[in-house]
Amino acid sequence: MLVTSYIPNPTKPPLPIFRKGFELETEKLLAFMAARASRNFIKDLLYQNAKIGALGGGGGGLGAVRHSSSVPKIRPKIPQLSKKGRIFTAAFLGIVISGGAYASTVDEATFCGWLFSATKLVNPFFAYLDAETAHRLAVAAAARGWVPREKRPDPSILGMDVWGRRFSNPIGLSAGFDKNAEAVEGLLGMGFGFVEIGSVTPAPQDGNPKPRIFRLREEGAIINRCGFNSEGIVAVAKRLGAQHGKRKLAETSSTAPVSSDEVPHGGKAGPGILGVNLGKNKTSEDAAADYVQGVHTLSQYADYLVINISSPNTPGLRKLQGRKQLKDLVKKVQAARDEMQWGEEGPPPLLVKIAPDLSKLDLEDIAAVALTLRLDGLIITNTTIARPDPASKNPVSEETGGLSGKPLFNLSTNVLKDMYLLTRGKIPLIGCGGISNGEDAYKKIRAGASLVQLYTAFAYEGPALIPQMKVELAECLERDGFKSIAEAIGADYR
Repeated sequence: MLVTSYIPNPTKPPLPIFRKGFELETEKLLAFMAARASRNFIKDLLYQNAKIGALGGGGGGLGAVRHSSSVPKIRPKIPQLSKKGRIFTAAFLGIVISGGAYASTVDEATFCGWLFSATKLVNPFFAYLDAETAHRLAVAAAARGWVPREKRPDPSILGMDVWGRRFSNPIGLSAGFDKNAEAVEGLLGMGFGFVEIGSVTPAPQDGNPKPRIFRLREEGAIINRCGFNSEGIVAVAKRLGAQHGKRKLAETSSTAPVSSDEVPHGGKAGPGILGVNLGKNKTSEDAAADYVQGVHTLSQYADYLVINISSPNTPGLRKLQGRKQLKDLVKKVQAARDEMQWGEEGPPPLLVKIAPDLSKLDLEDIAAVALTLRLDGLIITNTTIARPDPASKNPVSEETGGLSGKPLFNLSTNVLKDMYLLTRGKIPLIGCGGISNGEDAYKKIRAGASLVQLYTAFAYEGPALIPQMKVELAECLERDGFKSIAEAIGADYR
């Protein structure tokens, strides 16, 4: 359970815990049960009195007007609950009422912790489902708000300023989970510092044939060959536009003043930062045109943009990581972004996501392009076509596709370290690959990452992993004497 310095506002009386989110559902349940019990009691009372009066049960009853001397005065047998049934019913109602009363007295932080812990009970259910079905259900749940919402402040030591934006914590959700921007609000509400949607292709495409997602549960890994399955930029733009409008409405209705010198909290989509990951269509012959189209349509809704040229599941995509190809591509995409009209905050930062299966020479070329063109950042790394131990021993590893999860950690962290040294720490790096706890996130940061992303561990462990990781990361920083994330970035290789 996340331990923070939660202090209720002394100027306001504590709100009843049932007034928001899932708490309201408990109150509705209690009200419904009480109303139903009262209604049934009155109906039974009227029914019994009517029957008794009709059968001569006395002139003073509700059914006295129905009295007839011709009817035998025999009192009917009215079914009653057994003694055991009455005890069970009374106990159940007592538990519900007393539980609700107790829950209304606990502070919001404690109740929030309960909700996150309770999600662990659902994880075994998802394990019995097909991997892609489980994924679709998880996205649908987040889209409908059927997930816990984090209401506790993040530890202050985890706060981070990158690209002129304030991240409340450096832990993000990588692209691939919410491909079509269906659940941005729900995912950010769970406590991620940032969420990256996509990859989004210009035209809708189904991706590769199913099955295309395979679990290596014992190894904490997943193999996928989805192939940029996407609803396309038009559908995604509509969803992001609605979210952006909602955010703007909330900002205009807010009465809290914001200092012009203060780094703004959150981004265009809400309390957290939103990244938009761009891909190319499988049949497209002009990759640059696809990425430019994505920039023109979606950049207005993004806090940062990502050029994904490292998925192993789109033929020819990884060839764009070559020095000349990458330089030409980045120039065109930067030009498309910069020619658009931007306000005071300027255009969104542009990042490139690279593969873990690159040679030293490849990494040197990418670093040189990034420095020369002043790229805003790199995401290191995507999935791997290799099968590091212990994944190689699992028969499922023979499936084609990119592997993510724990076996990828060392490989991706080594690439992260190399790129931090090659760029001399001048470019913000996002560490991605194999992170499953706060200690892993801390190792990525010490290797050069300003921010980190996870996916596979979240898919296996669910929402409860997020607050757990924040606590563990804060403990790692404090243990080694760091006062902030910024102090720890690249600490192992400075």
